[in-house]
Amino acid sequence: MEWLNSALARLGTLADSAALSSLVIAVLMALTVALRIADPAPIAKLRLSSFDTFLQLSPREADPTYPVRVVAIDEASLNALGQWPWPRSVLAALVEKLATAGAKAIAFDIVLPEADRLSPEQFAAAYQGEPAFADIAPAIERLPTLDARLAEALASAPTILAFAGDDRNEGLPGKVRVGFAKAGDPPERFVPTFKGSAANVSSLRGKSAGLGAANWIPERDQIVRRVPLLINIGGTLFPSLSLEALRVAQGWTTIFIKSSGGSGVGAFGQQTGIEVMRAGRTILPTNARGELWLRLAPTDPRRSISAHSVLSADFDPGEVAGKIVFIGATAVGLLDIQATPLDPAVPGVEMHAQAVEQMLAGEHAFRPAYALGLELVFLVGIGWLIAWLLRRSGPVTAATIGIAAITAVVVGCFLAYRSNGLLIDPVYPSLSLALIYAAGSLTNFVRSEQERRQVRSAFSNYLAPELVEQLVANPDKLKLGGDSREVTLLFADVRGFTGISEGLDAEQLVTFVNRLFTPLSEAILEEGGTIDKFMGDAVMAFWNAPLDDPRHGEHASRAALRMLSALNALNAEVAAEAEEGGRIFKPVRIGVGLNTGDACVGNVGCPGRFDYSVLGDVVNIASRLESLSKNYGTPIIAGEATARSAPDLAFLEIDKVVPRGRTQPEAVYALIGDEKLASGSDFQSLRPIHHKLRVALEAGQRKDALAAIEYIRGINLTAYASLLDYYSERLKSGA
Repeated sequence: MEWLNSALARLGTLADSAALSSLVIAVLMALTVALRIADPAPIAKLRLSSFDTFLQLSPREADPTYPVRVVAIDEASLNALGQWPWPRSVLAALVEKLATAGAKAIAFDIVLPEADRLSPEQFAAAYQGEPAFADIAPAIERLPTLDARLAEALASAPTILAFAGDDRNEGLPGKVRVGFAKAGDPPERFVPTFKGSAANVSSLRGKSAGLGAANWIPERDQIVRRVPLLINIGGTLFPSLSLEALRVAQGWTTIFIKSSGGSGVGAFGQQTGIEVMRAGRTILPTNARGELWLRLAPTDPRRSISAHSVLSADFDPGEVAGKIVFIGATAVGLLDIQATPLDPAVPGVEMHAQAVEQMLAGEHAFRPAYALGLELVFLVGIGWLIAWLLRRSGPVTAATIGIAAITAVVVGCFLAYRSNGLLIDPVYPSLSLALIYAAGSLTNFVRSEQERRQVRSAFSNYLAPELVEQLVANPDKLKLGGDSREVTLLFADVRGFTGISEGLDAEQLVTFVNRLFTPLSEAILEEGGTIDKFMGDAVMAFWNAPLDDPRHGEHASRAALRMLSALNALNAEVAAEAEEGGRIFKPVRIGVGLNTGDACVGNVGCPGRFDYSVLGDVVNIASRLESLSKNYGTPIIAGEATARSAPDLAFLEIDKVVPRGRTQPEAVYALIGDEKLASGSDFQSLRPIHHKLRVALEAGQRKDALAAIEYIRGINLTAYASLLDYYSERLKSGA
């Protein structure tokens, strides 16, 4: 069809839309990969939230023997021993009691930056100038300080003092007690760094067996998930309080640190951070900053002992014998409270204790070096699979595969965490895949809508609206190529068109043709036909393509009857106009040929320009039947297959002819009316007499033929009048 060439060529541009869809997905995928590599705060927060969920679903199980204990400065101890800070003599008594009970290490999670307020020198300064004080001043000055009392206790037990890295102060907190064996880039470049520290009073420094940093470095959301095992104070490396407590308890003297470049290969000149830490035989899987992911266990009161109960007479030494003990504040008013993924309020000292428990148990959480690469491979691989499925199998299949892949990776990541402590992020890749799916579905939707608009535009004037909507739902039918199917063809031609057009100029002729073919086309479309082409004064249409129509023969026959009815109405309008204008009225007549048979139906041409049309002998026969209508004087002639397909309509067999290219004669039929006429008494009376007339004519029985014609004239069926004239003339001529 010429009318369809440009429309179908435009449909070829939909391939460009598909390419655009692929480009959108590729750009979006590249953007998600780039964002993950850049790792801005919102994306990091998503990742941390997934790790928090893993921890909440599978927390570490605490060792029921609790090898690490907390001596808690709690509310009960404050009530029993007085307000904080306690005299250093109380702390000394605690150390001595714990050491005597057999504690392997005693770590203070408190910093004592000032001299005890009850020390003799402070007492003397407070009463200086009092006359009565002069008599006792010499004796008081000879008393040992409470700080000295604590220093003596510290020196006689395996103790560890804490300090805090602090940019507001300057100076080192004391002498490093442990040696560091370093390989590769200096670890000081990677660990948390501070200008100075908040340290203990000078009289206590150097008295303990260990010195460790008590710093916590929360994430942006103020939740503590990692503990730094090393910090840098003014260029000097110090261990954390938990690592130092474990070192003292185990008797290690050296901590081994390998950083990027430590193996001589693999870093390629990049300073990527700390790779391995080892203390004794214990491997500590830290991140590049030397931080240990905390795999916490739920808070358990059995892990803690109230400080005042340690000092009581009925204290059981077995509570701390052979254990690592932390002394720290748990009372809410002392403000050493931190938030963790498991609990919004946990005393900092308990977190130090749990860090040591984790190192003793070897049940770590860590993010392997390949984690980022694995996440990106999953994102890109499944992303392209979803994009491919969107184009090949549709959104439902793509969504099903995508959801299954996301579910599998979420479950797999959780199982990897629960069994091996691996921290692999399923959230960002999954959200990225959902975004890619949404973008792909959206572009496919836009492309489909464009496709539907073009289909509607291409077919709205040539197919019934219902058929157009079916094509919109199945646009894949508009592709180059065809298939074999049974169709019904309709050819309609204007009789005497040359004589009609002789008195018209070009503009008048076009107006006349448009006025004529508008109602004829509407009749075809109303019966679900497809208009193939207009050929000057003729139109070709077909049924049962591109969409299935099981009653295609009947619908084509009804369309032919509609065309005659529409033409009669048009002739009436033109006659009235001619009479009003004083012109001679020339009625318009058409001949219609109908034929049903197998044909090749599809788009014929090249990808850039093709027609949706019908090829085959059935087309040629329909055209010849239309030509035969001139001979028989009846407007509509149909082939036998068409007549059989519409038994309720008023078909009459009028002759047997041998079509060109065939050897056997085939019956041809005249369609003279619809089912109302066919079921009427006149047609029922006509049918057998018509058969007798044909038999008599073929047998040369002139008398019987004349009798049949006279009988039919008595029936006076208008629709049969033209055929009656044909048979009468045939009888006169002796044919």
